[in-house]
Amino acid sequence: MEASDSDYLHGTRPDEQRRLSRLNALINRASLEALALREGDRVLDVGAGLGQLTRLMRRRVGPRGRVLGIERDAEQLAEARRQAEAEGEATLLELREGDAVSLPLEPDEWGSFDVAHARFLLEHVRVPLAVVHSMVRAVRPGGRVILEDDDHEVLRLSPAEPAVEELWRAYYLTYERQGRDPYIGRRLVSLLHEAGARPVANRCLFFGACQGSADFDPLMDNFIGIIEGARSRILEHGLTDEVRFDEALAAFRRWRRLPDAALWYTIAWAEGRP
Repeated sequence: MEASDSDYLHGTRPDEQRRLSRLNALINRASLEALALREGDRVLDVGAGLGQLTRLMRRRVGPRGRVLGIERDAEQLAEARRQAEAEGEATLLELREGDAVSLPLEPDEWGSFDVAHARFLLEHVRVPLAVVHSMVRAVRPGGRVILEDDDHEVLRLSPAEPAVEELWRAYYLTYERQGRDPYIGRRLVSLLHEAGARPVANRCLFFGACQGSADFDPLMDNFIGIIEGARSRILEHGLTDEVRFDEALAAFRRWRRLPDAALWYTIAWAEGRP
């Protein structure tokens, strides 16, 4: 993520890094396929986080391509490099420390990338348009700017569980309390337009599962981990109290054992061209 630990809602503790790693395993393939990278592409990955998707991109573009990941947080950078080394892929990971608003690019790198990409970044910055504008400047004429982000309101559970839905709402309202936009996913096309790119495509990447599917338990662990990790912020902002928080989390754990439990969520995706 671009935001520092003090800005990023979830922090960069080891338990959060483990959650993010597991999340990448669930969603990276869908993101990679939607990107439709070609061999030889030059890609800028803004807010590269732990670098798992960055490495997948690098494998996809091949030896003639390049993928440069930009990440602000030093702890994320260190863990990204550690993971790449442990998996024998250190040579696939090119990371540079820097801010998404003021991208740390050399003069000859501006306007040279075929693709600029950001995922789960804009929801964590105060001025998303400034980030998208920088990405548009980084891409060559005819290149692509691709944004993936959340619209937290789209979460649906079946059978419905009001206590869980109330807790999820308390979670995403912490973004508003911190001056961020929890609904940024529905604004991606507008952001591209406002930043000077011509929107050419939008879609949603499904991120859900039902009881009995292989991804169900990892998905449930991820959503519960998100909420547990935000506990202090939720309580600090007075969005619920400790008793209701614990009761709702217990309801979530009971719900996940239902034989017909299904969680529906989507990641918003949009593409524009300078």
